[in-house]
Amino acid sequence: MAHSSAPAQPLPLGDSARASLDEAIGLLMGRRIAVLTGAGVSTDSGIPDYRGAGAPVRTPMTFSQFLADEPYRKRYWAGSHLGWSRFASARPNDGHRALAELEDHGSIAGVVTQNVDGLHVRAGSRRVVDLHGSMDRVVCLHCGQAFARESIADRITALNPWLDVDAEHRVNPDGDAEVDDVSRFAIPECTVCGGTLKPDIVFFGEFVPPVKFEEARGIVARADALLVLGSSLVVNSGVRLVGLAAKRRIPTIIVNRGETKADARAAVKIDAGTTETLAALRDALIAD
Repeated sequence: MAHSSAPAQPLPLGDSARASLDEAIGLLMGRRIAVLTGAGVSTDSGIPDYRGAGAPVRTPMTFSQFLADEPYRKRYWAGSHLGWSRFASARPNDGHRALAELEDHGSIAGVVTQNVDGLHVRAGSRRVVDLHGSMDRVVCLHCGQAFARESIADRITALNPWLDVDAEHRVNPDGDAEVDDVSRFAIPECTVCGGTLKPDIVFFGEFVPPVKFEEARGIVARADALLVLGSSLVVNSGVRLVGLAAKRRIPTIIVNRGETKADARAAVKIDAGTTETLAALRDALIAD
């Protein structure tokens, strides 16, 4: 379809990144690893990053805007519907699969992800905490009923046959596409109570559910090292997990292109892409 872009090809590791990788392998060898992933893990699956090079500056819709104003809900649901097809067609990349293989090998204590694309589970990872929710679920804010995203997408298509899902649309990392005119858009309601539906993701202005953060904290608490992948650690929940690792005095390894808010706390920082780095980590740790 016109709005789907080809996944990026992983770049080879440079000499500096290779030296940092060797140091990281030495630290991770024989340890149980807690993993925290951000949007950079999914860029090689064709899903854009929030803050990487070339990422557009944007002002995301807040939860209070979504709740208070129907035009905002129309804009969000129209854009989310157009972006959903991009998310639904994305496939796990070699980095996602490397993490699943490392879990099978016993090296991974669990994956905590800030992403909402569901690609870790689809790659085969079993212990996954989706801190910010998942785009494949929809919930009613009034009665709590949950729906599969596919069924809501079918209803939106039936209600809005004029909406062109095949046109070119810029899609953001949270699955929200840019739509110019949404005045005609019909918003689906909860079929149980007629209430307001919302994708089961954490909006800007919302807090991570406490039960989710406790699950994430538990993964770090049971691990001997923390591996941060593709996150600039701007979001507070990620920084708190790095702080927990520091409090437990276990090493944190960060893999990210560009700076993060926790570089000073990292035992090793690898300035490289996550896909090629994870493939090399898998080969080294599984061969052990």
